[in-house]
Amino acid sequence: MRVSILITVLAVVISFAKAYDPSPLQDFCVAIDDPKNGVFVNGKFCKDPKQAKAEDFFYSGLNKAGNTDKDLKFNVTTVNVDQIPGLNTMGISLVRIDYAPYGQNPPHTHPRATEILVLLEGTLYVGFVSSNQDNNRLFAKVLQPGDVFVFPIGMIHFQVNIGKTPAVAFAGLSSQNAGVITIADTVFGSKPPINPEVLAMAFQLDVNVVKDLEAKFKN
Repeated sequence: MRVSILITVLAVVISFAKAYDPSPLQDFCVAIDDPKNGVFVNGKFCKDPKQAKAEDFFYSGLNKAGNTDKDLKFNVTTVNVDQIPGLNTMGISLVRIDYAPYGQNPPHTHPRATEILVLLEGTLYVGFVSSNQDNNRLFAKVLQPGDVFVFPIGMIHFQVNIGKTPAVAFAGLSSQNAGVITIADTVFGSKPPINPEVLAMAFQLDVNVVKDLEAKFKN
């Protein structure tokens, strides 16, 4: 009985371990693009540790506001393994998010990371929706400077600046490359497009409405 319980527990632990970035087995594994004299680890080639330098672990520029002059009036400045090669195998990354007044980071999901967000300036309405098994419950809050909110891995979530002034937030993600799937862009802007009749039935919309949405998100 105890053996079967132990096996079950080990299986659960292993399944969780496989769900996140692998733990490093050395001090660091600085990513390089050239495979010469490198070792392939976790999606990147790693340079010889003896050749690592401080610049491999450094990024400058998060003090600068991103360009929010866009349709949705927001900008994400990403700092992941592509900007800091030393993040390879570390299982963590960072973003700065700027929002113009009434701008929004639309519903999206990170397939490989939980996100923890702290608001520095402005007022945000944020939230995530749980899975079908949890009846798609909405968890939402209005954030003021200094407030923190967590978006669990894989959950569809959003942020909206509900104030009349710009807002700024920073967020940490539990992956060196969290990935992002923006719901509207993915569903209505896929290449090639999903059959409009499929989406019309799925969203209970007229097929012409779906065709208009696909035309809007095509580019």
